[in-house]
Amino acid sequence: MKEAGVKAWLPSLLRLVLVVLLIAFVTNPGWFEPLLKPLTENNAPAIYNQGSLLTLTLLHLRTVLIATVAATIVAVALAILVTRPAGVEFLPLSRSLVNIGQTFPPVAVLALAVPAVGFGEKPTLIALFLYGLLPIFENALTGLTTLPANVVEAARGAGMTGWQRLVKVELPLSAPIILGGIRLSVVISLATATIGSTVAARTLGEVIIAGLLSNNLAFVLQGGLIVAALAVLIYDGLSAIERYTARRMGQETA
Repeated sequence: MKEAGVKAWLPSLLRLVLVVLLIAFVTNPGWFEPLLKPLTENNAPAIYNQGSLLTLTLLHLRTVLIATVAATIVAVALAILVTRPAGVEFLPLSRSLVNIGQTFPPVAVLALAVPAVGFGEKPTLIALFLYGLLPIFENALTGLTTLPANVVEAARGAGMTGWQRLVKVELPLSAPIILGGIRLSVVISLATATIGSTVAARTLGEVIIAGLLSNNLAFVLQGGLIVAALAVLIYDGLSAIERYTARRMGQETA
């Protein structure tokens, strides 16, 4: 009984420790200098000193958030379109469009976007947007096409219009599956956004690139660890929301 209780709260405790360590590191990185100093050579700095880690982390998250919101709106809209009787014929075209981002490597997308929109955050947003479309679209499509037939028929029998069924029945019931696609898209974008620093986007990639250019393993490690910690925490957070939404929808349809 005691072991079961420990196993129940241990994951939450580990997440809390990770949150505390992440906040401490990005706000007071100097505290961790003794741990990173052995990774440096020729008396090089152990803590990234060309900018604020906190600022870069927030800018990194902002870039991912903007791209994910845009990808979610477009991908869910496309999924809704191709699951309506008038839009079924556009399914192959929609699949081709959302697969574009997975066809080209992120670096290639950045190289193509820079001449059109210039250096900075915009090319990175385009790359993340294209990369985020596929998982959200496929999950939204799955959610909207696997709804319980009895629930949909009950909504139709209650006199709901197509719009009312979509907003009050179909989207809420498919929300957990859509959230699963968003979760995957966010994790992919968190890692891919680091490449944006090659075209002057302000992300945590700056820390990693600075480490690679100066042969400073401490810089590379701290940039990578922050991105990894963010990915783990956001993944777990979205998973919790997904489970909560699934339970709530299950209770409402029971």
